[in-house]
Amino acid sequence: MVFHGGRVKLHSILATLSEFEHAEKGDALYAMELALSLEKLTNEKLLSLHGVAAQNNDPQMTEFIEREFLAEQVEAIKKIADFVTQLRLVGKGHGVWHFDQKLLHEGDGVF
Repeated sequence: MVFHGGRVKLHSILATLSEFEHAEKGDALYAMELALSLEKLTNEKLLSLHGVAAQNNDPQMTEFIEREFLAEQVEAIKKIADFVTQLRLVGKGHGVWHFDQKLLHEGDGVF
């Protein structure tokens, strides 16, 4: 459909704030801290589930949780905690870009 003689009025689009935005810490550090909190919460819940299995005398379930989840969680917490430390050291700006580039090439053995 084509309309002739009408007026188009354009308004500016305001960006909404993301849950990852933080003025003081910067987006990358804040997002990584949120990821670390989530990993710690997941680990806490897995430990709770492991405790329930142990209380109910279910060695297969406790072994399954240990084998499939707990070791991986500890590694993830360690890795993200290291990222948080690195981001705190580099600050905002160019340091975050450099950190991002290192993450990009992590699979290449550069990091």
